[in-house]
Amino acid sequence: MATKLQFRDNSYLRENGAVVVSIQEDGGIVLNQTIFYAQSVGQPGDRGRLRTSTDQLIPIANTVYSDDKSEIVHVTEPGDWHLEPGEQVICELDWKYRYSLMKMHTALHLVSVCFPFPVTGGAIGANKSRLDFDMPEVPDNIEQFAQQLNDWIDADLAVVTDWISDDEMAANPELIKTMKVKPPVGQGQVRLVLIGEAPNVIDLQPCGGTHVARTGEIGPLRIGKIQKKGKQNRRVYLHLEEEK
Repeated sequence: MATKLQFRDNSYLRENGAVVVSIQEDGGIVLNQTIFYAQSVGQPGDRGRLRTSTDQLIPIANTVYSDDKSEIVHVTEPGDWHLEPGEQVICELDWKYRYSLMKMHTALHLVSVCFPFPVTGGAIGANKSRLDFDMPEVPDNIEQFAQQLNDWIDADLAVVTDWISDDEMAANPELIKTMKVKPPVGQGQVRLVLIGEAPNVIDLQPCGGTHVARTGEIGPLRIGKIQKKGKQNRRVYLHLEEEK
């Protein structure tokens, strides 16, 4: 049975109920539904804990997809706990960590617009994040890029999701910004993330990650160092202003 991905419908759920489907030999827990985002496409998996009906607290160190991508496995920390399939639990996110990742992920979408180059990779972190670009030379107007990012944040733009079919995605390949990572297809639909509202949409791209509802939640941003990572590859670091 595929895990229902509740974080896709509401990334602000901090806790919610679920039923245990199975326990893996290594202690990984599979639930019928989850608010925990599973590690993928540069965004780390969520962490937190599961609370049982007998008030056992089971720490969750990471969340990953099963090999066939149909289920989400909640990776447990070592501990003296016991669960059986069919038991009910409460999922409780490490919300501070998740919310930082939501802000950072949304911010990186803005960075991908600000820097007009193909994206070759990236990684999202709670303290700092990065995007890699196919960028022959570093632009000499980085300060203007940083100002543009913060202007979009100050504008408090709406961040919303939509869905298109696999066929529509195939017919619009320009929506894909990442050169090495392709959106998940084969399930009939692809999720889109839009920043801004028509006719002033700032960004539109397929993405399964978690995001804030408005850019104003991100707060001031700071562009950090830009590293050379190959003949044309440049790595751009991004920081929330409160993170030094």
